[in-house]
Amino acid sequence: MWNHSNRRAILLALLTAALVGCNKMLNAAESERNATEVNRAVVQAAFDKWRVGQGSPFDLLLPEAEWTIVGSSPLSKIYRSKQQFMDEVITPFNARVKSPLVPTVQGLYADGDTVIICFDGATTALDGLPYRNTYTWYFTMKDGKVVKATAFFDTRVFDEFWNRVSPPK
Repeated sequence: MWNHSNRRAILLALLTAALVGCNKMLNAAESERNATEVNRAVVQAAFDKWRVGQGSPFDLLLPEAEWTIVGSSPLSKIYRSKQQFMDEVITPFNARVKSPLVPTVQGLYADGDTVIICFDGATTALDGLPYRNTYTWYFTMKDGKVVKATAFFDTRVFDEFWNRVSPPK
C-alpha cells in the first residue's frame, strides 16, 4: 500500500537521484571548460615561444602523433609519427631558410580537445627571396600534448619554395 510515508521516501529518492545527475552534468561541463582553456593556453604559449625563437608547437607533439598535410603537394600525406614528420618536412624546410619561420597568429580557437590555429608564417629562403604562407592547423589534444594534427596551407606556394631552394649538402 502506498501511504504518505512511502510516497515521501520515493519522492526524496527521485529528487536525490535527479540532483546527483545534475551535479554530474555540471561537473562534466566544468571539466570540459577547464580542458578547453588548458588546451588553448598550452598552444598559445607554444606559439608565443615560437614567435620569439624559444621553441615551437612541434614540441607539443607526442612521439606517436599523426600529422596530416592536406592538399596535392608531394608532401601531402599522413605522417605516422613525430619523427617521420620532423625528418621529412620540418628539418628539410628549416634547411632551406636563413632563419626560422616566424608565426603571426590571426586566430586561436579551442573547444574541448580541439584547438584551431590560423597564422601567417614568414621567413627568408636561402636564395634571399621571402617565403610567406598562411596556415590553419587543427590539433587534437590529450593531456596538454598533440596526438593528431591536420594542416591546411597554400601548397602551391610551399611547393614552389621547396622545389626552388635546395638544402645545403
